[in-house]
Amino acid sequence: MTVKLALIGAGRIANIHADAITSRRDAELVAVTDAMPKAAQALADRTGALFKSADDIAADASIDGVLVCTPTDTHADLIEKFARAGKHVFCEKPVDLDLARAQEVVDIARDAAVKLMLGFNRRFDPSFAAARHAIDEGKIGTVEMVTITSRDPGVPDMGYASRSGGIFRDMTIHDLDMARFMLGEEPVTLSAHAAVLIQPEFRRIGDYDSATVILETASGRQAVITNSRRATYGYDQRVEIHGSLGVASVGNHRENQLSIGLADGYQIAPLMNFFMTRYTASYAAEIAEFIACIAKDRPPSATGEDGVIALMLANACLESVEKKTRVAL
Repeated sequence: MTVKLALIGAGRIANIHADAITSRRDAELVAVTDAMPKAAQALADRTGALFKSADDIAADASIDGVLVCTPTDTHADLIEKFARAGKHVFCEKPVDLDLARAQEVVDIARDAAVKLMLGFNRRFDPSFAAARHAIDEGKIGTVEMVTITSRDPGVPDMGYASRSGGIFRDMTIHDLDMARFMLGEEPVTLSAHAAVLIQPEFRRIGDYDSATVILETASGRQAVITNSRRATYGYDQRVEIHGSLGVASVGNHRENQLSIGLADGYQIAPLMNFFMTRYTASYAAEIAEFIACIAKDRPPSATGEDGVIALMLANACLESVEKKTRVAL
């Protein structure tokens, strides 16, 4: 079976997904649409797809699934549109900024009997997936504590930041999902701290640029997440899982693995400086998962419900910061 897909959006992440699709023999990119027709046409020309309207894609019975790669405030409506049209949907996070609306469209997709997969790509990173596999095999015993460090190399564009839903719904949401992924239990309480330490403009838009979150499960397992919108030394992405028998750690990725030893010390390559290069393999793997779910008629491993839970946790982070208290989930 060749799975036929359409891209909704033609920005940078859509181009990454387009490359993942066109590199495969079991899938075909047949259509692209975007609010900016020139961008959609350019991507269509590059990949051999057709430029179509969203309505035409929804009406095309030959298209099996769509990938929603548009701004956050369009996600829910597009999920609903294509789910009702019988298309399987892959959507970048979050489902929506409103929890009730997010749950509504997840329910719509379920009732329409279509698969809804969320773009929590870090689950598909080979190193993070290997850590989860080590946990499943019992190599480090029972998970006790998870530490996640996620720091961007620089602040985002303020236009984007003002529409993103804030640091917890835009940035921390990936780490909240990763905490659930590694803990193996649902958190029952959460506490968060946040501040503006880097760019005063975040204060004007009601957001933060630095945050720490602590999650606790019913059995007492803990996860600590630290986020910063600035890391002068590169894109800082680390995970450590401490267990009863040992520890599993995933370190940063560098531009290359060369190490030069000299009399005055060692020289090593800098960290990767962009999420699209650090997570290239995970983006390809999550698209492979979406294609396989359609072809083999099985549920995705990162579902719409996972998106709802992550959004709930992100909202609880903001509540904890505002009320300066621990939040029961």
